[in-house]
Amino acid sequence: MAIIKPFKGVRPPKALVEKVESRPYDVLDSDEARAEAGDNEMSLYHIIKPEINFPEGTSEYDPRVYESAAEHFQMFQDKGWLVQDEKEQYYLYAQTMNGKTQYGLVVGAYVNDYLNGTIKKHELTRADKEEDRMKHVRVNDANIEPVFFAYPDSAVLNDIISRYAKTEPEYDFIAPIDGFGHKFWIISDDNDIKTITAEFGKMPALYIADGHHRSAAAALVGAEKAKNNPNHRGDEEYNYFMAVCFPASQLTILDYNRVVRDLNGMTATEFLKALDKNFTVEKKGTELYRAQELHEFSLYLEGEWYSLKAKEGTYDNTDPIGVLDVDISSRLILDELLDIKDLRKSNRIDFVGGLRGLGELKRRVDSGEMKMALALYPVTMKQIMDIADSGNIMPPKATWFEPKLRSGLIIHKLQ
Repeated sequence: MAIIKPFKGVRPPKALVEKVESRPYDVLDSDEARAEAGDNEMSLYHIIKPEINFPEGTSEYDPRVYESAAEHFQMFQDKGWLVQDEKEQYYLYAQTMNGKTQYGLVVGAYVNDYLNGTIKKHELTRADKEEDRMKHVRVNDANIEPVFFAYPDSAVLNDIISRYAKTEPEYDFIAPIDGFGHKFWIISDDNDIKTITAEFGKMPALYIADGHHRSAAAALVGAEKAKNNPNHRGDEEYNYFMAVCFPASQLTILDYNRVVRDLNGMTATEFLKALDKNFTVEKKGTELYRAQELHEFSLYLEGEWYSLKAKEGTYDNTDPIGVLDVDISSRLILDELLDIKDLRKSNRIDFVGGLRGLGELKRRVDSGEMKMALALYPVTMKQIMDIADSGNIMPPKATWFEPKLRSGLIIHKLQ
């Protein structure tokens, strides 16, 4: 069963939150972070993208860059731009995108739950990315950015969330660039804290939705601290890491689409004919066309959109991986026809998050940069949970969650 605890969050004062908050470290590059931070010395980018504190071209993996993150984290606290709460408590974080709001509880997730599989993952992680985030956690002795979890829906938790959502939030702002809304409440009532802890304690599992590398890094640093502490008791703060947990039914997963540079030596006509073996191919014209159901794909090629419907027998409904559209397209189109074997390493393919829309796929093909685009029907949260429960791993580039969590609303210290 899942173990969580409240914690003393480190947060910006209400008047400064919009100065401090930022996008997550992994959704923008150094140049974009430098531009967004501008002359704002309170921007969290000085901590989560600390290469911007150095001349352009400085590697984000330079040891001085990590040290600069820690120096700025301390400076933010010294100047009162970040202040630690006096009481251990939970927090409620709401995000609104396109009129839909999802509510997440901010908690301390248990390191051992990650290590023993109670916190379930659906993606592979890369050792180099893990080590980068581990260095960042170590040098700051804190989880600066949260990870994004899903939990099985709970009527009891829904009631608590609904009650707090009707009150005045601590933070309430519209984020620049994407225009999504963000609200934040403090849950300090002892009875509510006790109830939240107990309700999570009834859950057999939590699920990582987004932030697999941050989750791995946070858990591994916590385990490292436990191992290196001769007086380790098990209740130290480093035994927990910060997560925002949303009811699974509220989450929005967008399509994660593919653009390919060439047709592996085939003409467009030959490629479309080859698709006939495993798909029912229907031309849809020049207007943007979005797949309407599972096992249907939207193809853009030479100015035309096509519907591709996978034929019966090309997938196995009893196989949690084989039934996924991302697996069907990888096996029967990218591998079998285009000879793209490794999506992580091939330079013939790129990936476009669904938030950018089908128009971005069309633009990249029409520009001549890419030869064709393939849009997928979004994965469902149930599919993700089924795969995690079965101990399997999703194929690469399968999920795109929106909205992303804003960073800088709250930080968790490990001491």
